[in-house]
Amino acid sequence: MPDLIDQLAAALGPGGVLVAADEIAPYGADWRGLFSNAPRAVLRPRDAAGVAAALRLCAEAGVPVVPQGGNTSMVAGAVPATAGREMVLSLARMNAVRALDPAGLTIELEAGVPLRAAQEAARAAGALLPLSIGSEGSATIGGVISTNAGGNNTLRFGNARDLVLGLEVVLADGTVWNGLRRLRKDNTGYALRQLFAGAEGTLGIVTAAVLRLARAPRQYQTCFCALDSVAAVLDLFARFRDEDEAALYAFEYISGAAMAVNAAHMPDFRLPLAAPAAHYVLLELASTRRGDRLRETVEAVLADALEDGVIGDAAIAESQGQRAAFWALREHLSESQRRAGASVKNDVSVPVAAVPALLERAEAMLAARHRGARMVAFGHIGDGNIHLNALQPEGADPAAFMAGAEALMEDVNAIVMELDGSFSAEHGIGLVKTGAFAHWRAAPEREIMRRIRTALDPAATLNPGKLF
Repeated sequence: MPDLIDQLAAALGPGGVLVAADEIAPYGADWRGLFSNAPRAVLRPRDAAGVAAALRLCAEAGVPVVPQGGNTSMVAGAVPATAGREMVLSLARMNAVRALDPAGLTIELEAGVPLRAAQEAARAAGALLPLSIGSEGSATIGGVISTNAGGNNTLRFGNARDLVLGLEVVLADGTVWNGLRRLRKDNTGYALRQLFAGAEGTLGIVTAAVLRLARAPRQYQTCFCALDSVAAVLDLFARFRDEDEAALYAFEYISGAAMAVNAAHMPDFRLPLAAPAAHYVLLELASTRRGDRLRETVEAVLADALEDGVIGDAAIAESQGQRAAFWALREHLSESQRRAGASVKNDVSVPVAAVPALLERAEAMLAARHRGARMVAFGHIGDGNIHLNALQPEGADPAAFMAGAEALMEDVNAIVMELDGSFSAEHGIGLVKTGAFAHWRAAPEREIMRRIRTALDPAATLNPGKLF
């Protein structure tokens, strides 16, 4: 190992290898605090050539490597599976926006660029990078692609893989594939870029990407609504979708219980409605057209919904500041839950029409089998993705509650399976959900995935312990 460290240090240059215990410890802990496995060392290359050299040396020595971006994974997908065995390869120093093409609406950038910085680069050019997630200030492009991140605008633009035009990837043996193409049409064999999107770093390390941009909207209309039932939430979604589907950018659901957690733990919390409700919707319309009358559309749909008893109250943002305040209520939910105590995260999806059944059955299950656990639900109604989290009973011991996490997840997943859903809608598998992955995916499907991985990484040295 000393020889390998010396070789890596020579290949990566000053600051390229960290070995001090206090420096490497943070790289072994996941965001949720579920795992804390310090790596052997942390590798910090500056370019794809450095990544290739590091992987080649580690492969020759038989040392596993865990790629890490912003380390915001909700399923511990970017930390070592065991302490003291694996190297963490951080992409943090590869953070350049290489090119932006306003005519073709594309952006080329390195894997370590934070998502928010990429959004700002696009905005400065009058364009929009249509991917928005709660951790966008920390999450980086490589991780966003490798986990196929979803987020608030999936309804309109799809997940991360739908924005990927080209990739630069380093394989386990140090081979560099330069597929940084800016073409919207390129029907020449396998779409390799899609192979690496969502693979969680098990097939190769994404070092750079070309992403598709969109025209920046000229106007937004954002509103916050109070409703009495989940059925009413779906009714309101259908009304806006049927009125102007192209303008519907986001349709976010927040349960009354989730908002109550926000009220207790979010600094400067302020509900933009007259009174608390059982359910809430944050929805946003946007348009690139000059003459669109979005405000009239929003007001007309809301007026009809109010008259028909679908909503009980609504507030429309009158300024950019109010719009930001509305979105802050949605984006602070994860942090508020963390402050409230331990929680079991269930990132599930079901057909949109089955969302009311999911929430009703899950709440009944928690009451019967996990007494005192509080169901904190929120998510992306338009694509059926609900973050159905179970928060520890007030005053309970967090460790004791988390000891039953596996059983609770299995109970939720049983409901999701009966509703033809998925146990992981956008978070991936990581270390947390490998058991569920083996149970949910049939043997032929898992075998196909194993064959692909074996072809690209026969020694399974890239991100071991994830997926399989």
